[in-house]
Amino acid sequence: MTTAIRLGTRRSALAQAQSGHVADALTKIAGRPVELVPITSEGDTNRASLSEIGGTGVFANRLREALMAGECDILVHSLKDLPTAQPAELVIAATPLREDPRDVAITRDGTPLHQLGSGAKIGTGAPRRIAQVRRRAPHAQVIDIRGNVDSRLARVESGELDAVILAAAGLSRLGSESALQRELLGLSEWPTAPGQGALAVETRADAPAELLAALAALDDEDTGIAVTVERVILAGLEAGCQAPMAAHAAVSGDSIRVRAVVYEPNGTGRIGLDVTESLNGGYIRRNGSGNGANAADGADPMHAIREIGMSAAHRLLEQGAADLLP
Repeated sequence: MTTAIRLGTRRSALAQAQSGHVADALTKIAGRPVELVPITSEGDTNRASLSEIGGTGVFANRLREALMAGECDILVHSLKDLPTAQPAELVIAATPLREDPRDVAITRDGTPLHQLGSGAKIGTGAPRRIAQVRRRAPHAQVIDIRGNVDSRLARVESGELDAVILAAAGLSRLGSESALQRELLGLSEWPTAPGQGALAVETRADAPAELLAALAALDDEDTGIAVTVERVILAGLEAGCQAPMAAHAAVSGDSIRVRAVVYEPNGTGRIGLDVTESLNGGYIRRNGSGNGANAADGADPMHAIREIGMSAAHRLLEQGAADLLP
């Protein structure tokens, strides 16, 4: 009997759904069954606000402990929840094709977010979204909430809240069919968290070569490039994943467009940039395009990608971003 690959995942419905998608794809590639191993993280048991308990690693740390202890073979993370510092013992072996990275405003009647006025209650627990809501609907009241997708939708259905802000990717992966109305928030005016919509498949650095090869087949190159830039910006600002900042990058051919914004927590001020950079400055694509420079002498093919992210972080800091971050 073929030994199953053990996939560690949080117990939430969303985590189980996205891990299930990865498990199905990996089963076809590896020719081995994939078994989900539910793991409870601190973020699942501590119901305090994420801004109070410290969002960085609150969902990932326990899973990583289980992976290093041999309780599972791989992990599937929501990349936006993953700290930018990578443990030496572990590697991100794949970033599958990213889902829709946008946020969605959910209401009962389809009232646009900017038209929700005084007395309206809008639920979200993320500092970045709180700042954005305060800019888009300055007269509404922001309610700090936690909970799974269904519980948040239920608070709108019951009338307790007038709107909630959710990730489009989560709704898609869950196959949510709520009758509530959705307003997709465009990335130009409402950029989202670094890594939003993307998954990270993580394993031990000393994992068997055949497992690493199977995981590599799950990888989407352009997604990997984009989220690397986004996460380098986050790291360069020395801001945790709960900071009021956004970064989104998108690859188009041999260029990448980068949008990044740092907000004042109350939403009144912001510092941002929107630039397009070439990917030919030393980056070596696996499919053989790019200039191929230094390929033979062991040069890091992702160095130029990280430089793009670091340059963006430096520009934000030069504009005074550090003064806005907590």
